[in-house]
Amino acid sequence: MGFWKKIAINSIIFIALAYLIPGFTVRSVWTAFGASIVLSIVNVSVKPVLHIFSLPITIMTLGLFSFIINALMLSLTSFFVGPGFSFSSFGVTLLVSLLLSLAQNMIQDKHDY
Repeated sequence: MGFWKKIAINSIIFIALAYLIPGFTVRSVWTAFGASIVLSIVNVSVKPVLHIFSLPITIMTLGLFSFIINALMLSLTSFFVGPGFSFSSFGVTLLVSLLLSLAQNMIQDKHDY
């Protein structure tokens, strides 16, 4: 799947989740678009380092700690984007992270494997 297609899909998912989940705020379509771009940059630059440092705990939790790392990436994205993209608690961030991962896996192209 192409970069801009992934950005557009993430933006749509963010808007849908903001509508469905109380405590998750996305001010506008452009905010969702910007957050998608920031999230992709954070995922490329910060996430690999966190995965390496957290490898022992990720192994002990059989990979479940990866969901915490994804939620931290969303929190960092929220920090960079500002008040137009916010979460009321870390629990809401974790829920959005789980649903975002689920939606992305359901939507991805079959030839991406």
